[in-house]
Amino acid sequence: MGERFYTLASFEYPADVQVLKGKLESEGIPVFLKDENTLNSDPLISSAIGGVRIQVYSRDKEMAKAIYDEIRSYALDKNGNPVVCPNCKAQKSEVYYQRKSLFHKLFPFFEKRKYKCLNCGMITKP
Repeated sequence: MGERFYTLASFEYPADVQVLKGKLESEGIPVFLKDENTLNSDPLISSAIGGVRIQVYSRDKEMAKAIYDEIRSYALDKNGNPVVCPNCKAQKSEVYYQRKSLFHKLFPFFEKRKYKCLNCGMITKP
């Protein structure tokens, strides 16, 4: 039976994933990039296919998540300060887009920016 994969993160462009990939591989974790070559040939379809997904073996999931949390950058407000979650007061938020409607799937740049707290999962508007 084959190994199972865990998708650690997704990035809009293939170049964005290289720092994390290098760090994970330097720690001995095998990394697989899903849809990297597709986006290298046509980067304009990134939002349609969900970007480049960085995957690790399920057995390496916890170690990979810990390494990613060490180097990931969190969302900043207009003044350059970390976005604070109104629910749990954590400063660990990422930019979040729902892309529920067909219009926003075709034209993702029209959707308003939101933030998702990585601590409690609450979604807020700036």
